[in-house]
Amino acid sequence: MEHFFLNIAHSLIVWLMGLGLSSKGADLVLLIVQWICIVAIVTINVIVLIWLERKVAGFMQQRLGPNRLGPAGMFQTIADAIKLLTKEDIIPSAADRIIFRTAPIFFIIIAVMLYVVLPMGDGMQIVDLNVGVFYFISVASLSTICLLMAGWGSNNKWSLLGAMRSVAQMISYEIPLAFSLLGVIMIAGSLSLSDIVAAQNNIWFIILQPVAFITFFIAATAELNRGPFDMPEAEQELTAGAYTEYTGMRWALFFLAEYTNLVAVSALASTMFLGGWHGPWLPSWIWIIIKTYLVMLIFMWMKWTFPRIRMDHLMSFSWKVLIPVTLANILVTGAGIQFLAGMGW
Repeated sequence: MEHFFLNIAHSLIVWLMGLGLSSKGADLVLLIVQWICIVAIVTINVIVLIWLERKVAGFMQQRLGPNRLGPAGMFQTIADAIKLLTKEDIIPSAADRIIFRTAPIFFIIIAVMLYVVLPMGDGMQIVDLNVGVFYFISVASLSTICLLMAGWGSNNKWSLLGAMRSVAQMISYEIPLAFSLLGVIMIAGSLSLSDIVAAQNNIWFIILQPVAFITFFIAATAELNRGPFDMPEAEQELTAGAYTEYTGMRWALFFLAEYTNLVAVSALASTMFLGGWHGPWLPSWIWIIIKTYLVMLIFMWMKWTFPRIRMDHLMSFSWKVLIPVTLANILVTGAGIQFLAGMGW
């Protein structure tokens, strides 16, 4: 199957060059086609994920979840999407209309950009950057600006407070998130995601870096604003954080971007710690899908199991616990590498 996709890409480039396009022009068109395919796959995947999370929530709370529209309620998400598309688009009269409108668009664009470097199979990577991990973390951090734009552009003090709380939370947890990946990078000796997957041919890094995986998972939960760390849009406050003033499709874009980020972070966890596309019998792209969905199910399990914690406890947990733990893990990893190198391994 991997060769099938590669052959399609090669055939498209040959066809475009036959029409008179230069090699760079053909590569650009191929990149645009790949981008469109990613957007289509992400959109369909989010529809499935929303249904899946509602079913998981129902199971955790001993209720049925969606069960009326379609088999096992599978068409409920489609009906909700149609409802959001037909809702009135309301913009507050005192809002900064340009910032208010562009914030959700930038948010979803940034979320889709993360997939550029993710290896979704053996040789199935849009761009194999030699700094792929750095690219992923850097682009993901831009979403904080979009949340601040949404809160500021709404000209609502509750939206602004929710946005500032989101930004403070995300910046605080970006540090242990990045530190948790350094141990893997040190062992693999590369920032390229394809090289990191190749380095796990014999042993997955979750075995060598269990502490890093746990800290990555906790920090990623806070970065994604998912429960039990979803304080910026806590329902008990009767607001939705930076999204409070958004209605209809603009709110849906934020919702779509959150699930898009969830898939991207789960795929990154599978790539960095769970061997990426490595696995017996099945094609490589099926293995990465299986591992990504397993990580997402753990995210859902965490959200619907634990209650929210206080905001001050959340912030202090990052600075006083996760950051020292990840720094200690880096130190131990470096010492282990030097010891093994001294032993001639």
